[in-house]
Amino acid sequence: MTYLIDAWLERPHPCLRILHRETGEVCAVLDEEDLDELRAQGDLELGELNSSEPQILKEIVRNLFLFCYSRVLRPGQRWHRMAETRKPDQWPGFR
Repeated sequence: MTYLIDAWLERPHPCLRILHRETGEVCAVLDEEDLDELRAQGDLELGELNSSEPQILKEIVRNLFLFCYSRVLRPGQRWHRMAETRKPDQWPGFR
């Protein structure tokens, strides 16, 4: 499967979506708070989102999915959009 990163970072409330390339389906949504956490952890360099290198983009998508999965497992956290719309066995890459 291949994905697209749809990032709206220069807005008052930035967000980022991961889309399935073939269907356009939204696979994950990260809001301003999520993006701030990823940057603070060093897991997201905004400049890398402009890369044309497939390996770099693949690694970014992988890290974003891992962040989304780990966020769901946090005690006391509400299920975010990715988990609300799908059962875990329907998540991309979940097998």
